[in-house]
Amino acid sequence: MIDALVEFIHQSVGAELTVFLTAILPFVEVRGAIPLGLGLGLPPFDTFISSVIGSMLPVPFILMGIRWTFRFLRQFRPWREVIDHITKRTLAKGDQVQKYGAWGLVLFVGIPLPGTGVWSGSLIAVLLRIPFRWALPAIFLGNVIAALAVLIVSQGIAAFF
Repeated sequence: MIDALVEFIHQSVGAELTVFLTAILPFVEVRGAIPLGLGLGLPPFDTFISSVIGSMLPVPFILMGIRWTFRFLRQFRPWREVIDHITKRTLAKGDQVQKYGAWGLVLFVGIPLPGTGVWSGSLIAVLLRIPFRWALPAIFLGNVIAALAVLIVSQGIAAFF
């Protein structure tokens, strides 16, 4: 099903936009967009740029709007539990970020593991009240580091086969 959806999007909008749109998705981000782009035959540089830009697109909106969104959704009982769960889980991941501030945020976003990335990093920055002027560049730098790591690993695996 997912393969069919990716193929439909690829045929409809092209490889670069497919990578860009894939990178916007939470949990997928550059970790999924870069291997996808390489698999679609995009050059590594184009794949890297499309995925980094795509994954960064939601960051300013999260940093500026998630507090308001959470406050609004908490007014409704079913959402209150979801928001509390997300907040608790995100803060549990934020120990190193809290200890090292913006540099901890760079490291958190820069390690391309499940549960890390720009979406989680943005939530942590908001919940830990890291100022926008520090959070955005830290998340961007971490995202570039993660994208380079994924690209190197993906290229190494592709060269192996």
